[in-house]
Amino acid sequence: MHEDVSPTPVAANLLEQAASSYLRSARHQPIQWHAWGEAAFARAQSEDKPILLDIGAVWCHWCHVMDRESYEDPEMARVINEHFVAVKVDRDERPDVDARYQAAVSAISGQGGWPLTAFLTPDGRPYFGGTYFPRDDRYGRPGFGRVLLTMAQVWRDRREEAIESASSVMAAIEQNESFSGRGGDLSLALVDKIAGSALKQFDARNGGFGSQPKFPHPGVLDLLLEVAMNRGNEAARDAFTITLEKMAHGGVYDQLAGGFHRYSVDERWIVPHFEKMLYDNTELLRNYVHGFQSLVRPDFLQTAKEIVQWLDSTMTDRARGGFYASQDADINLDDDGDYFTWTLEEAHAVLDPAELDFASRYWDIGALGDMHHNPAKNVLYVQQALEEKAGSENQPADSVAHHALRDSARRKLLAARAERPTPFIDQTLYTGWNAMAVTAYLETARVLRMDGAREFALRTLTRLLAEAWDGADTLHHVIAYGSGSGEGTAPAEKVPGTLDDYAFAVHAAIDGWLASGEMKFYDAAVKLADGMIAHFYDRTAGAFYDAAVPADGAIPLGALGARRKPLQDSPTPAGNPTAASALLRLEALSGHQEYREIAEDTLESFAGIVEHFGLYAGNYGLALERLLLDPVQVVIVGSGPEADRLEATAVARFAVNKMVVRVAPSRLVEGGIPPALAETLLHVPAPLGVDAWALVCLGRTCLPPILDAEALVEALEQSFQA
Repeated sequence: MHEDVSPTPVAANLLEQAASSYLRSARHQPIQWHAWGEAAFARAQSEDKPILLDIGAVWCHWCHVMDRESYEDPEMARVINEHFVAVKVDRDERPDVDARYQAAVSAISGQGGWPLTAFLTPDGRPYFGGTYFPRDDRYGRPGFGRVLLTMAQVWRDRREEAIESASSVMAAIEQNESFSGRGGDLSLALVDKIAGSALKQFDARNGGFGSQPKFPHPGVLDLLLEVAMNRGNEAARDAFTITLEKMAHGGVYDQLAGGFHRYSVDERWIVPHFEKMLYDNTELLRNYVHGFQSLVRPDFLQTAKEIVQWLDSTMTDRARGGFYASQDADINLDDDGDYFTWTLEEAHAVLDPAELDFASRYWDIGALGDMHHNPAKNVLYVQQALEEKAGSENQPADSVAHHALRDSARRKLLAARAERPTPFIDQTLYTGWNAMAVTAYLETARVLRMDGAREFALRTLTRLLAEAWDGADTLHHVIAYGSGSGEGTAPAEKVPGTLDDYAFAVHAAIDGWLASGEMKFYDAAVKLADGMIAHFYDRTAGAFYDAAVPADGAIPLGALGARRKPLQDSPTPAGNPTAASALLRLEALSGHQEYREIAEDTLESFAGIVEHFGLYAGNYGLALERLLLDPVQVVIVGSGPEADRLEATAVARFAVNKMVVRVAPSRLVEGGIPPALAETLLHVPAPLGVDAWALVCLGRTCLPPILDAEALVEALEQSFQA
């Protein structure tokens, strides 16, 4: 979405100084918007006005609709400016604010989402709210003008009722967001219950879970692969493979450029919401890499490579490092994914007859398409895989002709699409999402032997640590704002890092050390982990808060006073299991026992309730596997082709409890190895006269050095069967 959407120039409001793309898109609206901060609350209390809170995102279609219908309307702006103090929040920039008011609006209306529209007391407690309100009464929803006047009247004439409602909503936020579930057993049976709950919702016909709308659930998919590989669960294996197949063939996947859209409105994965999010694509990239790693599926390999190609070409700062946040769905409010969809006439204008004949059948391009706003527009999706198509036409499954037609048609359609106006890309670099991307790229680089992905991930990690971290225990939520987000416009104050930012950054720093051997990344992981514990860990009741514990005497603004301990993946991996996994990985390298104790305590905090969260507890299940299974540590010592073969052998097969470490022989002498690993290697005499060797340790027991790949395969099989 282009930033300047106001139809008539007006004086800029206070958002002129904002750095966020979403906030800056509203800087010429006739509303006296404030960014979230002390000034807005001080004004509301001094003028005794309620707060109108809008939370949205630059990629959010209905946020833009509400902007055009209501917030750019002078009469509506007059009502808002007269009766309210208006506050606008970017949910990507302030996930801590969004999470609390989402919980509030869900308690009030039974639903959440964006745009989120809430009416708050001057001190920030919500007394009414909803999501999208049309300007006038329609869609079965009250018109926004009527809602505004009613809420202003409630505050003026029925204030006690509003305050009472706000108090009950705040209590609901505390109740709903501070999970307490001690009393369950930390066991593999609990992991299997979580996986079993997901399998009950598996759609065997179309892949995925539940019916429409259909979201990817990367955490649960990895968990199903984990229990399939570790415990021979065939139902879990089928759910994993069928879902990955169906998603990659669907319109939810960009068949031309690669990369996944946010979700599908139908159960068949055909018609998506067209925005593309960084976090969806990095986590799904890991799913496809793990699928290839374990099942050696060429189609999973191809999808993984295409996701990387799209991210490289569209979503990255190639020179400095960094992954952009999102790509919008639309160019303007009159289209719905027009950039990504095709009429038969548009395809005919680009392709020759043979290509058009193939493409129209392969991607289902017809005169009648899939989009409600323009029935001629087709979402491209694969009706029949090339292998099936070749078989039905009595051609070899690897028909060169079919592949050539597909590839030439794709190139021409993609080139033609590139001539269209491109949906807005938010070039903001968010710390947690970039850390997720670093981990995904480094895993991909290792499994697929992609040096370019490795180098870019390390460049990004280096930038993250240089620009978002103070080198001690303080991490910020934003690395940098991009050119479309007011580059050079520094926010009034840095956005504080969340639990997610710290936890994902610890993982990324560990992965950076594994990929490079540079101790600066390991040292950063330790400092960030210690900072995470200091700022977020509840030493009294256990588990981690999502936002830092306030400094003594500090009173958080509005609903930020509600304490949250995130358990559910929604949609990114939840903070508590992510933090627990990070600490368990770090304990294996550092030998620092407290990391394991805190991780175990964190998981125990939710053990009595987590099985009820099913699809949204995938990363909890993975963290619990990591805690309960003996760690399998494979150390490859050496360099050259034989060391490469040993490493490739060790990496094969996804398992959360496996860590593969490559160590140059010189580091055994010079140091530069984490303490626990150094202690292990110190007691193993290096074999003489060989260029490379492997050490396999299960728990605290190590096998004798292994000199060839075949023996390593056998040793690993025995380790996983133990």
